[in-house]
Amino acid sequence: MHCFVYASQRKPGTYVWLSRREGYDLLPEPLALLLGDLRFVLEVELTPNRKLPNEDTDRVLDALGRDGWHLQSPPNEMLSVGNQQNHNRELNIDEDVARV
Repeated sequence: MHCFVYASQRKPGTYVWLSRREGYDLLPEPLALLLGDLRFVLEVELTPNRKLPNEDTDRVLDALGRDGWHLQSPPNEMLSVGNQQNHNRELNIDEDVARV
């Protein structure tokens, strides 16, 4: 599969694999907003036999075929509100309030 890799300008070490060049419309809007501007990095023919250094090739190919995109994050990195200030609070579901 021919694919295109873009680096997030906002999230270092985070890459988006797309099934078509400049296929930004394939990304869910919340993800696109979180990643910010994307910089083109690589155009590659990805096959099941090709080894990737930081990602599982089959996983990337499956996501590209199913969704048209794949998100590659740095190890142990979460792209969520969990990265924001006050992320280590506990939620009490019964009281529907947050305790710090």
